[in-house]
Amino acid sequence: MDTYGFGLIVILFFFGLAGGYVGKVKGSSFTIWFLVSFCVPFIGLLTAVLYRYENQELRRQCPRCHKVVRLYDAVCMRCGYELEFPEVAIAPEAQLRNGVAR
Repeated sequence: MDTYGFGLIVILFFFGLAGGYVGKVKGSSFTIWFLVSFCVPFIGLLTAVLYRYENQELRRQCPRCHKVVRLYDAVCMRCGYELEFPEVAIAPEAQLRNGVAR
């Protein structure tokens, strides 16, 4: 059995695990960040660390179905309505949880 290949797989697994954990903490998908960090170890983990926090993004409400979506979304994922840039944004989820809504 080739121990060098096994060692590489173990190192890649732990890079993937670290990237997945960082991505999950920031409100993104664990699986996607695991795969990115597993396939491209150093750059993938660094990208996960520098990626934005999803729960700190401004949000808006769809005028058709009233679903709350991220401000950067161009189309409502529920009804397919094409969204225009709003005049008023909703506070991020993190501020609402902390009770600091402005």
